[in-house]
Amino acid sequence: MQPPHAAKLAHQIEIHGDTIVDDYFWLRDRDNPQVMEYLKAENEYTAQVLEPHAELRESLFQELKARVKEDDLSVPVKKDDYYYYSRVAAGKQYAIHCRKLGDLNSPEEIILDENQLAEGKPYFQLGTFSISPNHQLLAYAEDIDGSETYTLRIKNLVTGELLPESIANTYYSLEWVNDNRTFYYTVLDENLRPYRLYRHTLGESIDSDELIYEEQDSQFFVGCDKSRDDRYIFLTTGGKITSEQYFVSADDPHGTFSIFIPRQKGHEYSVSHHQGYFYILTNDNAQNFRIMRTLVSQPQQQYWEEYIAHDPDRLIEGLDEFKDYLIISERYQGLGQLRAIELQSQASHYLEFDDPTYLVFGAANWEYDTQTFRFGYTSLVSPMTVFEYDLRSRSKTILKQNEIPGGYDPNQYHSERIFARSHDGVEVPISIVYRQDFNRDGTAPLYLYGYGSYGASLDPGFSTNRLSLLDRGFVYAIAHIRGGSELGRHWYESGKFLQKKNTFLDFVACAEHLIAEKYTSAGNIAIAGGSAGGLLVGATINLKPELFKVAIAQVPFVDVLNTMLDADLPLTQLEYDEWGNPADEEFYRYIRSYSPYDNVAAKAYPHLLITAGLNDPRVTYWEPAKWTAKLRSLKTDDNLLLLKTNLDSGHGGASGRYEYLKDIALEYTFLLTVFEKSTQDIAILNENINF
Repeated sequence: MQPPHAAKLAHQIEIHGDTIVDDYFWLRDRDNPQVMEYLKAENEYTAQVLEPHAELRESLFQELKARVKEDDLSVPVKKDDYYYYSRVAAGKQYAIHCRKLGDLNSPEEIILDENQLAEGKPYFQLGTFSISPNHQLLAYAEDIDGSETYTLRIKNLVTGELLPESIANTYYSLEWVNDNRTFYYTVLDENLRPYRLYRHTLGESIDSDELIYEEQDSQFFVGCDKSRDDRYIFLTTGGKITSEQYFVSADDPHGTFSIFIPRQKGHEYSVSHHQGYFYILTNDNAQNFRIMRTLVSQPQQQYWEEYIAHDPDRLIEGLDEFKDYLIISERYQGLGQLRAIELQSQASHYLEFDDPTYLVFGAANWEYDTQTFRFGYTSLVSPMTVFEYDLRSRSKTILKQNEIPGGYDPNQYHSERIFARSHDGVEVPISIVYRQDFNRDGTAPLYLYGYGSYGASLDPGFSTNRLSLLDRGFVYAIAHIRGGSELGRHWYESGKFLQKKNTFLDFVACAEHLIAEKYTSAGNIAIAGGSAGGLLVGATINLKPELFKVAIAQVPFVDVLNTMLDADLPLTQLEYDEWGNPADEEFYRYIRSYSPYDNVAAKAYPHLLITAGLNDPRVTYWEPAKWTAKLRSLKTDDNLLLLKTNLDSGHGGASGRYEYLKDIALEYTFLLTVFEKSTQDIAILNENINF
């Protein structure tokens, strides 16, 4: 069985005195029949390689599916006189959105059934889902190909009919004016950037919608949101390191937005409203952000007064404002924190959590005048749990913990957090989970996951799917490497621009530390990451391929240099504030030195599984395709190299709660096959879990 080999057609770029030859540039031309032939050939090759393991793959899929609660219900959320919730039904791929009037014993009203919308479509994703203030109208948006280009529709919840309004090419933002007839929405430019904010009034022609704002800077996205007290609508425009906001009364359907403060490069801020004051989360003279406040009538910066000071050890990530309380989301020593402030007395306290490593976040809190706060909590050993926290008594109540069919005993598993010393002496956190019967003697296979870009913190939450690896003897580890914000804003800034290689070297250091501490051994590790995490995987196997047995790169951003050199591609200019602009020779040389595609060499690589989405607007399909082709032509080993392109989806892969499990089953089949795990393990697993 021979793998496909893409033709080499030299394409040259001259820049900074260099000549870059790209043999696989032609794969960018989606209209070229040979491109689709190549992608389909790679898919067929992947199918052929895995065909002898079809039984294992199907068993894994059924195993994963068996842990999905077929009939399930979200925790109802109260807004005015209604309780809103969603549920899933046995055999159905998508959510059914419902509500009840008055109390939870009232008859159920189905307001939107995603299964009906998705019928006959290979892909479906719900975007905007926004109820009008009087609860009579629903604005929702749908994406049917994974391109993240949404069509907006309005449903009358009283009559059940769809209104004539249908607005194509929209993005995620939508906010209702309090007149229940007017709303704001965003649309995309040719590069899939939300760049315009429009105002629409029901019953009027879409063609007559008023253009409220157009962003000229190609590095900025436009969005809108509403204050929790429903008093103001905010227009936000910003890029990776700079933001700007405008505000208008939510009661005025014809209002004019006022600027809060003009943009200043490097100044990030966001605004919320509470009882006549604007609260500002800002990084002005505060690397880890601080909170200021000012009267609504005096938004100018000279009137700001400090409310919560900057703390070099604590990153402030956001705030939720309620009538009598503020909830501050923070990050301290790599872990999420929730801080409650009673506004009248200014007394504050932190909520307490027991696990050594965990994920915590504010859940749906739609009511403004409330004495309770809902939050979600999960850890590597604790299934997702929704708590209701009484802000006065400081007691918490479990509203729901995700049920795992077949049973789950957390006492069978153990989690911990350790630290690896990186190349420059910096300590990098690692979250780890394994079975209690794990023997730390270096023989266990280990799955190491990472991301490390955009300041995104990779918090350790629970996964039922992960049990399929843990119960087969794998150790699962998450590397909290620089480029994320786990240890504060400096953690992010020391893993971007001309310090980006810290991200990859941290990842290598984590792998080497896990080997040294005998959690695993060299050549017994699988590494995985998606999107910018795929860049991490690609750069790491160029640096230290001998450490790893398997590398899994999901929709990987690997053609960094060529993408950043093409300002006409979607999102490229927005990315300059993350990677740097290679028009600057210093950035060009640095990016070229680590870009995975540009640094493929004639050497041995681990077994590789690479995925792509044909309609992906974030990482174009040709990046993983080009990388695969180049690896095939240069690598010196006989290890597997598989490319699977989903021809019906985008960045997030298959839609539907069962379909995406097929992707995971494929990944695990590849992983277990390479690690020479036999089908006997399935029987062992079944005994352990008692399906």
